[in-house]
Amino acid sequence: MSSIIKVDTIQDQDGNNIINENANTITIGASGDTVNVPGTEVKTNKVSPTSGTTLTLGDSGDTITIPSGATLTNNGTATGFGKVLQVVSTAKTDTFTTTSTSFIDVTGLSVSITPSSASNKIFITTSFQFGVDSGNGYPQFRMLRDSTVINAGASAGSRSLGILSMNIYNADTASGLLCASSFLDSPATTSAITYKIQSRNSGGNTTYVGANSNDADAATSLRSASTITVMEIAG
Repeated sequence: MSSIIKVDTIQDQDGNNIINENANTITIGASGDTVNVPGTEVKTNKVSPTSGTTLTLGDSGDTITIPSGATLTNNGTATGFGKVLQVVSTAKTDTFTTTSTSFIDVTGLSVSITPSSASNKIFITTSFQFGVDSGNGYPQFRMLRDSTVINAGASAGSRSLGILSMNIYNADTASGLLCASSFLDSPATTSAITYKIQSRNSGGNTTYVGANSNDADAATSLRSASTITVMEIAG
């Protein structure tokens, strides 16, 4: 035979409320009390502070464990955690060549990332080996976020192009040169964005990315991969 006990309040022997129900809100204990729940698991859909806006998990020295395979999603502002939220990188191992006098994308030297907050920044680094055939003209490289040039100076002229590398003009074949650059960008978006490198040659002679140059041993010469890496930094 089953029974039902219906009450609004349960008190201890001193008259203090242990469990109280009011307007569909159940209160266990009182301010300053410690409520112990035996067992190893408590299931609920939401935990909120009883007053104010601060919720504390555990005490100093405690370890809060997130099981393997679980996902911790942050839709607000995280403080006190690591600043690097995600890292995405692309490595290009083949060779790109161009004789274009206008900037074009370096095929394969791009990377996409979706920021988790519009207030976060993106730190971009790129490194690649390049060379140029002899002739009148020089290679130039620049960095873009989608179609916007970044890492560009405020002054007029070539500095506004965001040129990443040195200019080599009217020279013999130049090989084994390294372009390395970094920039902290503020994209102010939570949409997917693509960072990429573009190249051109002012005189129309051949620029090589990921290879020394069109010399006798260009095909077998030692060279490193071309890379572009982006890191989301918490704002």
